[in-house]
Amino acid sequence: MISYAHGASPDPWFSLGQVVATAGLLAVVNQDEVAEALSRHEHGDWGELEPDDCHINNMGLRQGGRLFSAYTSLRGTKFWIITEADRSVTTILLPSEY
Repeated sequence: MISYAHGASPDPWFSLGQVVATAGLLAVVNQDEVAEALSRHEHGDWGELEPDDCHINNMGLRQGGRLFSAYTSLRGTKFWIITEADRSVTTILLPSEY
């Protein structure tokens, strides 16, 4: 994994901790798209999740659980963003890298 530089966004809903992205992800997804998805994630836009999974994330926000988002790049590549329950690390990766 390589570290991903993350700029401050106004009023994030939670701390991302250290943000890292896999080399596999960065090889196939444009970094601007990654940055946009990361901003959506930290503002509670969970992307392409089912309503039940969004509810689990919303509970995780209140109770300190793990947070998961799913997005698709403009080229059709699916990727995930996962923030650990302790908010120490957020990982951006391809589903095949999980």
